[in-house]
Amino acid sequence: MEVIALVNQKGGVGKSTTAQLLGNGLRHKGKRVLFVDLDQQGNLTYGVGINSPVIGSYEVLTKRNNIDDAIVTSAQGDILPATNRLAGLDIELFSEIGKEYRLKEALEPLKNTYDVVIVDAPPTLSTVVINALTASTKVIIPTQADIYSLQGLSQLANTLQTIRQYTNPNLFLEGILITRYNDRAILTREITDMIDKTAQTLGTKVFDTKIREAIAVKEAQAMRTDLFEYAPKANVTMDCMAFIDELNL
Repeated sequence: MEVIALVNQKGGVGKSTTAQLLGNGLRHKGKRVLFVDLDQQGNLTYGVGINSPVIGSYEVLTKRNNIDDAIVTSAQGDILPATNRLAGLDIELFSEIGKEYRLKEALEPLKNTYDVVIVDAPPTLSTVVINALTASTKVIIPTQADIYSLQGLSQLANTLQTIRQYTNPNLFLEGILITRYNDRAILTREITDMIDKTAQTLGTKVFDTKIREAIAVKEAQAMRTDLFEYAPKANVTMDCMAFIDELNL
């Protein structure tokens, strides 16, 4: 079972959107997928069609509920949903020994149930993010081709180094995915070159595939539906499938 974390310490770079697109694309390729929403904003939870979940990732990480009781099924697949109670997790687990391993332990019994777990992590350095990275086999960094996103990549490098040193030595940085891409902008192309150089310092790559800016993605999100069913022939849908092929899961 691959556990893939979508992580960036800068917000607004398309993490939740990428998580949803990746999970749904893998479902359409026949993979058994579980979404895990660890972001207190709950965008992924809402996006797959779940309203006001009673229990979710917070209850699992605090061991109030078993993960089997918290997983819900939507039209877009199974998800461990998020609630705003995640905001208090750092305080609640502050003195707990082994708090970094809560998600990893919770996912262990599911290794024969799912092929891929897609984890949407919040744009912070917190107990939740450490849990996501400790539980994961791979990391994908979604980013936009702008200067602030470039700063976020540098910050994340230190976090990944710490995780490998203390809680997950086998964590593999799969690559950097550029989202909301516009190849007609000169600045975008210049920033993309800078991201390539940053990837080299991180010992990883920038995916050849870039997910273009497209209204079809926003329309599918507004309707809380699967892009691959809503606009199967759209260019952005082809981008997503090319990215999944590049991942070669």
